[in-house]
Amino acid sequence: MWIGVAEFDYLLGDVHSLKQKRSVIRPIIAEMKSRFAVAVSEVDHREMHRRTGIGVAVVSPDRAHAVEILEAVERYAAARPDVQLLSARIRVLQSGDIE
Repeated sequence: MWIGVAEFDYLLGDVHSLKQKRSVIRPIIAEMKSRFAVAVSEVDHREMHRRTGIGVAVVSPDRAHAVEILEAVERYAAARPDVQLLSARIRVLQSGDIE
């Protein structure tokens, strides 16, 4: 079993409150979940209104499939016109590597 994780660090556009932030990131998270069948959550910068960190996880029987899914999610993350992707990190681990 292969476990793939990705972390995306975003700078949000014209956002002035946490309520506005939620209205921007909620559709991004929902689209990632529905389009790619992955687990997604806001994982960083939760109290900052112009930054967010989004984490994505996928489980796959083979490494190539996990990488393919996470790279597709990264392309989607980078193509969003309403936010700026500052960085993306992808890791793929075999279940035996986790202790």
